[in-house]
Order: sequence, then C-alpha cells, then structure tokens
Amino acid sequence: MANELQPLSVLFQNKLFRIPDYQRGYAWKHEQLVDFWDDLMNLHEDRYHYTGLLSLKAVSQMETRTWKDDAWLLDIGFTAFHVVDGQQRLTTFSILMNELVTFVQRLPENAKKTDEEIFIGYESLKDIKAKYVLRKRPPQNLVTTYLFGYETDNPSADYLKYKVFEEPFGGYVFETYYTKNLKYAKTFFSENLQQLYISEGFRGIERVYKKLTLRLMFNIHEIEDDYDVFVAFETMNNRGKKLTNLELLKNRLIYLTTLFEDHQLDNTDKEQLRKNINDSWKEFTINLVAIKMLLCPMMIFCALTGLHISNIHVKKVMTTFDFCLVSSQQKTSSKSKP
Repeated sequence: MANELQPLSVLFQNKLFRIPDYQRGYAWKHEQLVDFWDDLMNLHEDRYHYTGLLSLKAVSQMETRTWKDDAWLLDIGFTAFHVVDGQQRLTTFSILMNELVTFVQRLPENAKKTDEEIFIGYESLKDIKAKYVLRKRPPQNLVTTYLFGYETDNPSADYLKYKVFEEPFGGYVFETYYTKNLKYAKTFFSENLQQLYISEGFRGIERVYKKLTLRLMFNIHEIEDDYDVFVAFETMNNRGKKLTNLELLKNRLIYLTTLFEDHQLDNTDKEQLRKNINDSWKEFTINLVAIKMLLCPMMIFCALTGLHISNIHVKKVMTTFDFCLVSSQQKTSSKSKP
C-alpha cells in the first residue's frame, strides 16, 4: 500500500481509520470547505484529481485491545490505521459521504424504501454505507462500528458519532473549538447538496458520488517507525493549516511520555500518564476560547500529567523537550532560508 495513488473506493476496503490522541481536532473552516467543494464541482467526470498525501500507521493488536466496538471487524480481517497526515481531508470526505447518504435517504420518493431498495448508480445505499460509513455486527446488529472516527478518549469522537453521523443518543455531548468546525462542515455540505439537487436533480448527486469515490486520488504513505509518527505529525501538518502552539505542545507532551525508561515508568504508568494528558486536554479544548496565553511548558506538563514540578524525571524529560523544540525551530528556520 505504501507510496501509491488510490481512490477512496480502494482506500476504504477492509480498513478502519482512527485519529490518534496526539492529533489536532478538525480545523477546516468555510474557506477550506469551499475550496474542497469547488474542486469537486469543477472536476470533469473522466478526469482524476490529486488530493494530496495520506500518511497512515498500522495500529498494533496491543493498541486496539480497548477498541470494544471495533474488535469484531478486526477479527474478520479489517486492518486498523492511525491517520498521521491527511485527517482534515479524510474527515471532510467522511462528513460529505454521510450527508450524501442521508440526503438520498430523505428524498420523498425514498420515504417507504429500505436501504437495499435505494440506489446511487449501481450501488445500493446499504452497500455504500457498509463500505464508507459504518457496519453493524451481525446477527443482532446492535453494535455499530464507524469506519472513520477519533479514538474514544476524545470529545470529537462522541460529537462525530452522535451529532454528525446522528447515531441515537440520550446523553450529553461536549462541544469544543473543534466540534464547532465539524458541525459547520455538516451544515455546509447539507446545504450544498440541496442546492445541487435543485439545479441538477438526482443526476447531480450521482456525479458527486462518482467523483468523490473514484476520481479523488490520495498518495498513500505508510509509516512504520513509532518515532517517525510524532516527527511526521509536526512537519507534515504544518505544511497545510498551521498547527497552533497548543496543538504542537500536546503532540510533544504525548511523545515525551514515550521517553521514560522502564525502570522509571512501566507500561501501565506510561498509559496512565498519557490518559492524564488526554483527560486534561479535554478541559483545554472545551474551554479553549478562555485560554488567552500559553503558560510555561513545564507547568503545563505537570498540570496535564499530575507529576510534581520537582520530580527529577520531569526535569529530565523537559530538558529533552527544550532541546527538541530548539532543534525543530532551527531546522524550520534553515529550511525557510533561500
């Protein structure tokens, strides 16, 4: 799969995609959505559009042991991947595909039809949903697994599932800086599909589906080394919509949890440390608007992990953080020079 061009119809074959905890949330706004939609509308049906790089990392069996709702798909041969670069485009595709399916379902002429009886081109809505959106575990069909989403310990995970994909839910879903972007994208595509249907009829919807699944080409790159994941996230994501200092800091803090040696922190402690960061980060994103300035990195590290600032291991890790940060800034500076 590494370093080859694939349309989404091939990319989604027997795969699960998850946004890992070190990733930023959905950052696309109106301008990026308009560009994406215009590219799709202006693309000739017989031509291909290069959509960019999609960097993936296969998720190990140990990492997926807590993926309760996803385990059954992995048992029948699906492969799980973390999306390292390209998550904004892949998220956008997933939202648009879901809105397209929902729009077709809700057409008056389909009101009394099942998904097996509704077609886009030669594919039933049931098959389209199973290929690109979700699958239900047989035979009872009580467990729903979404083929694209966030790792569960993330406010965006619930928001995408219950507010964007509209899975029935009776609880409370937190809204954050990033979930507002998910909500806007959902509304944006819903409105544009409605306008397209008014102007071109169902044939226009069919053309969008064909171009979306067959004509958008991703350059697939699979990352194998764990260290490269954190480096790739910073370097690759900064080429598009720039990462904020907070987003860079979160990625670096999670990376730093991997630097503790086993005699300092065992795997259980490292996992708990990472969980502490993610739990605290929820509060950061929920109240992001209220954050006016970036505090001392060491203070934030201690606040997120629960470790005391006097801890010798914290000082050692933060020294590494300072060195990595300076090195990263130097490399960025040197690359920007003519």
